Amino acid sequence: MADQAAFAEQATPFLEPLYAAALRMTRNPADAEDLVQETFIRAYRGFGSFQDGTNLRAWLYRILTNTFINSYRAKQRRPEQTELDDVEDLYLYRRIGGLEAASMGRSAEDELMDLFTETEVKDAIDALPDQFRIAVLLADVEGFSYKEIAEIIDVPIGTVMSRLHRGRKALQKSLHSFAVSRGLADDEPVTEPAGDDPTSGAAST
Repeated sequence: MADQAAFAEQATPFLEPLYAAALRMTRNPADAEDLVQETFIRAYRGFGSFQDGTNLRAWLYRILTNTFINSYRAKQRRPEQTELDDVEDLYLYRRIGGLEAASMGRSAEDELMDLFTETEVKDAIDALPDQFRIAVLLADVEGFSYKEIAEIIDVPIGTVMSRLHRGRKALQKSLHSFAVSRGLADDEPVTEPAGDDPTSGAAST
C-alpha cells in the first residue's frame, strides 16, 4: 500500500497532463481546473489503497475519467471557445482514424487528415458522443493501451475496441463530409473494408 504522505511527490508530475486531459474532456478551462482539483482530492483520499509499483498514471486517469463521467458530464454544459494549442499534441490527432498500420505507409485516412486544419480536427473530435470521444482521446492522444483503457473506464476490452472503432469511423465520416462540402474530396462514402471491424462479436456499448 502507498504512503499517503508521498502522494504529492508522486502525483504532482502528472498535474499538467491531467489538466490537459481534463480540458479535452470538459472543453472549458474553469471546469477543467475544477475536475483536476476534485481528481486530486479523491486520489489523495484513496492513495492509501494504491498499490506501489502499479501504474499511477493510469490510476489517476481512471479517477479523472470517472469523475468527469459521474459529475461534469451530467451538467450538460455547452462547450465554450477556448484555445487548446498549449496542451494538445496535434501530431497524435493526425493519426486518428484507426491507423495502427500507419508506419507501413500513408493511407487514404492520412491523406484525408492532411486536408484539415488542426482546429477542424479537434472540433470533429469534440462532436463525438462522450463514450466514443473519451475512448479516442485515451487511445490516440494519451497513448493508453486497450487493456489500460478498459481498466480506466471499467469496461471489457471488447467494448473499448468497439468504441474506438466506431468513434474513429464517425470521425472519418464527419471529416469526409466536411471535405466534400469544401470541394476537397470526391463525394464518395467512406467505405469499410471487409473484416476491418476488430470488434465483431464483441460488446458495442
